[in-house]
Amino acid sequence: MTEKHSAVKRRGVTLAAGLAAALSAGAAHAQPYTTWRAYAGGAHSAQYSALDQINKSNVAELEVVWKFPAGERSVLFNPIVVDGVMYVLARDAEIVALDAASGRELWARPSEGRVGDRGINYWQSADGTDRRLLYIDGGFLTAIDARDGKAIPTFGDGGKVDLRTALAVGGRDISDVRPLFTSNPGRVFEDLMIVSLPAQGRGYKATPGDVTAWDVRTGELRWVFHSIPHPGEFGYDTWPEDAYRASGGVHNWSELTVDEENGIAFVPFGTARFDFFGGDRPGDNLFANSLVALDARTGKRLWHYQLVHHDVWDYDLPQAPKLLTIRRDGRPVDVVAQATKQGFLFVFERTTGEPIWPIEERPVPQSDVPGEHTSPTQPFPTKPPPFAKQSFTERDLNPFVPEAERETLLQRVRNARNDGLFTPPSLQGSIGMPGHLGGANWGSSAVDPLNGELYVVSRDLPVMLRLWLSDKDPTMPTAYGPVITPEQAAAALAEARAAAERGPVRYESAYDFIRSPANGMGPIAPPWSHITAYNLNTGEIKWRVPNGSTTGPGIPEGSGAHYARTMPLVTAGGLVFVATASDWRLRAYDRDTGEVLWSTVLPGGSEGIPATYELDGRQYLALPVGAGRGHFAPTLGESDGTPQGENAYVVFALPRGGSDAPSTSTSAR
Repeated sequence: MTEKHSAVKRRGVTLAAGLAAALSAGAAHAQPYTTWRAYAGGAHSAQYSALDQINKSNVAELEVVWKFPAGERSVLFNPIVVDGVMYVLARDAEIVALDAASGRELWARPSEGRVGDRGINYWQSADGTDRRLLYIDGGFLTAIDARDGKAIPTFGDGGKVDLRTALAVGGRDISDVRPLFTSNPGRVFEDLMIVSLPAQGRGYKATPGDVTAWDVRTGELRWVFHSIPHPGEFGYDTWPEDAYRASGGVHNWSELTVDEENGIAFVPFGTARFDFFGGDRPGDNLFANSLVALDARTGKRLWHYQLVHHDVWDYDLPQAPKLLTIRRDGRPVDVVAQATKQGFLFVFERTTGEPIWPIEERPVPQSDVPGEHTSPTQPFPTKPPPFAKQSFTERDLNPFVPEAERETLLQRVRNARNDGLFTPPSLQGSIGMPGHLGGANWGSSAVDPLNGELYVVSRDLPVMLRLWLSDKDPTMPTAYGPVITPEQAAAALAEARAAAERGPVRYESAYDFIRSPANGMGPIAPPWSHITAYNLNTGEIKWRVPNGSTTGPGIPEGSGAHYARTMPLVTAGGLVFVATASDWRLRAYDRDTGEVLWSTVLPGGSEGIPATYELDGRQYLALPVGAGRGHFAPTLGESDGTPQGENAYVVFALPRGGSDAPSTSTSAR
């Protein structure tokens, strides 16, 4: 192994004595929701802080107190802060420790491969003498010392374990399986590191996304939950016989949540492969597109709810379930809420899985693709109301698409199959609204877990999806290609029917966001992105406002960020912080009204989760910047209109003095 891959690299500093002292003993027990020691604020994934030093009355005074350059790579990474030390991903996929008050670099550890770009995990022993960071490096679960970045030699094989071994234990042939890389940071619970395996391959043959738990001290595999059930396991009969041997997908690619008090891991699963055709997998295909509650200590299934049956839309569950307490009939109820790509919010009692409001199975459009077996119904929550637009017609066309392209766009929409939500893919092309990159996405929800409020950032992004006969195993959807006429679609359907009569058929797919060639804009009228605030005590929307804006000729303020994928942070100071990539701004919204109370221009776009923490009586707000380069970024003095911006971690605080009185760390408002 080369020195680059094995050594800890220091950049002009040695470990400070203060760092060693801070990490030598466990910190005092903090009030709930006042630390940021884990991705998204904690195993609960709340993206919430009870710190309230920064609040409505003084948020306009925020200023940048330090920045740390991240190198050439764009950053999405959610920083964590433990005892005054911030851990980030920077430069050539290095784990870097910083002084959280000043941004001074303490140490850096090079990677051996690609590192999960969303977050990292921290664990310490009960006496605080053993402190570790755990993360995915090149497909290996890796453990390093949080004090100096050195590998933990007693963990696995020299500090790492090969995630593929979990598949081998389950009887899967891994001889042709590449190292299993995932950006899902996983979760630490007690002495376990819970990791969801990725699905390797996008075609008909892929690896399954089993959920695994590893001993944080030794790296030993402790349990496995099969996302595609094996014989004798619940859900086996929702697949063809022996599907577990070759079928794949059903992976928790995004995030997962742990209810530490009840010892429950909540896993939102993705789509079974192939994403857009399921003729080779008739049935509902558990546990695809299901919220599954597992005993976090054993991996045993406690309950599940499938939110899309036999998915052919790539409507995987895209984000961590949110834990909060609401009031029903005058009593507190602990719930778990799951937002979806199709714009629904499903809410369940946390330990039983009982829906808080009825969920109805309603008839949905059926596939006309020979060989397909779509479900006759899909689940629809009766409450809360959807947070995203779920239809797209000619009346919704974007007025900012150039006139010269408008007729072509109209023709594409008119020729497509368009039966509303759950219109299945077709040979002629189908409109999907929201598309599979619309609605919610990873990190795009935050909650006040104590007051029953949920805030979700969503985007309206129609998609055109088309299938065609093929004997290939698709690796991913291709470019959409020419629009076919109704006559061509009829001929393709006749050919497919004839092929299906001869035996099993396969299809390839292509999708297109129907963007304008002239200016890259999508087909739907603004606003393109929203923030929706829910009061889950009642199941009603509290407010809904456009999320950010998009620059361009004639486009009004409040148009919403185009192609937005942004992450909120909710605080007890009465604020919702959201940064955008399209207009390079960080905004603070009033939690009560949705009004923008403050905004500032960032040195680049941001698509990562902000973090907030307190040191020596001062509250800080940190966020990754650098993910939003591109067509809709503001010029900010650049001549070509496509500035590159900075890749950096940017940290704000109130000025020292009168406005930065110690936080009261309130837990309710």
